[in-house]
Amino acid sequence: MEHLLQSLLHAVAEGKLSPNAALEKLRFLPLETLEDIACLDHHRSLRTGFPEVVWGPGKTPTQIVAICRRLAQQQPLVLVTRLEMAVYAQVRADLPGLHYNTVARLGFLGTPPQQPLHPGLIGVVAAGTADLPVAEEAAATAELSGFQVARFWDLGVAGLQRLLYHWPAMAKAHVLIVVAGMEGALPSVVAGLAACPVIGVPTSIGYGSHFQGLTPLLAMLNSCAAGIGVVNIDNGFGAAMLAGQILRTAGRLQGSDKVGQ
Repeated sequence: MEHLLQSLLHAVAEGKLSPNAALEKLRFLPLETLEDIACLDHHRSLRTGFPEVVWGPGKTPTQIVAICRRLAQQQPLVLVTRLEMAVYAQVRADLPGLHYNTVARLGFLGTPPQQPLHPGLIGVVAAGTADLPVAEEAAATAELSGFQVARFWDLGVAGLQRLLYHWPAMAKAHVLIVVAGMEGALPSVVAGLAACPVIGVPTSIGYGSHFQGLTPLLAMLNSCAAGIGVVNIDNGFGAAMLAGQILRTAGRLQGSDKVGQ
C-alpha cells in the first residue's frame, strides 16, 4: 500500500499524472486488514459519499470494539447497525463514547453533525407503531449522515384521514421513505400523492399470510403508482442510503454537493 501511494505521488510530482487523475485512483485505496477479522475500507466516503458502517449481528463485542476503534481514527463518525441492547452494554464498557438509539438499535461513535451537511429534506413515514424500529433506523441513519429529516409516525391506511392531515408537511419532503408491514399498501397511497421519489420499505410485521414481510415486499414491487423504489425487508438503513444518494445527486447537478463531502 505504501509503495502504491509513493508511486502515485511521484507521478503527480513529475507531471506524469494530474491531481484529478490521482484523486480518481485514490478513490479505491486504501484497504486495511484488521486482525484477520475485517478488511476496512477507509476511502468509501471518498468513493461513494458515505463512510463504512459496521453491521452488528454476527460480530462479537470484542470484534465490534476493534473495528470501531480503527474506523474512528479515519472518520469522524462510526455507525453500528442492528446492535442489540445486551451487546451494546458489553461494547460500551470498552467504548464509553458509544451512543445508542434504542428504537433504531443503532450505535454511533463520534460527534453527529450539528446541522445538515447536504441540501434537501427526507421524510420518513411509518404505517404503524410496530414499524418504528425500521422507520427510526432510516431516520436516525439519515440524520447521522448529515441530512435533514422529518418523521411521520402511525399513518397507516386503516385511517387515511391521518395521512391527509399530515400531508401538507409531508409534501415539503424531497424524498419520502415509507415503512409498512401487513399488506404494504401505504407506499402506493403516498406515491399517488407525492411529487418526489418514494422509497418503500416492507417490514416483517404482520399475520401469518404476511410471510415475514414477503407480502408487503411483493405488494410494493407490484404497485401501480409511479415513482416507487423498494428496498429489502426491514432495510431501513438501505432506504436512508438510497434517499441520501438521490439528494446528493440532485445537489451535484446544482453544484451544491460533491462526492466525498
